[in-house]
Amino acid sequence: MKFIIISALAAVALAAPQYDYQAPAPAPSYIAPAASTRDDSFERPDPVAILRDERVHEEDGRFNVEFEAENGIVFAQAGSPDGPEDSIVKAGMYSYTAPDGTEVEVKYVADENGFQPQSDLLPVAPEFPHPIPQFVLDQIAFAAAEDARRAREDDSAEASAPVRSYAAPAPPSNTYGAPQ
Repeated sequence: MKFIIISALAAVALAAPQYDYQAPAPAPSYIAPAASTRDDSFERPDPVAILRDERVHEEDGRFNVEFEAENGIVFAQAGSPDGPEDSIVKAGMYSYTAPDGTEVEVKYVADENGFQPQSDLLPVAPEFPHPIPQFVLDQIAFAAAEDARRAREDDSAEASAPVRSYAAPAPPSNTYGAPQ
């Protein structure tokens, strides 16, 4: 009996999840075309050196990731399970140089309100209240007048309609299938 209990405990211990985090392998940045479809004018891009790749994952779910590449791409993100129902709340930034030479930097927060980026390069909606064009105001007034006219027509149609009475349905029989 002791052997069965010890065997069961050993099986449970071996089946317990192991939390040994291994960083994912880097994805290949170049895949060579097949030999039969090779385009000789295609130049293989030069590899980009990774200058820094630091990842810290805590037992309680907190993490911090920092990455920097030789071509100027920088990425940093920190997060923790502080959101509703232990959802992950993240904050971070990334930056790179756009093909036209513009320096792009985006800071963000991702929480229960969604992804919220901030950057001087992101479009900004006009402040409200902003001036509403007259044709829009005219259309709103026209629609309101139409709604009021339809409501008056519906009220007058209901007032002039004859009142109909409906007979209540007969109660269900309690002698279903009984011989008569």
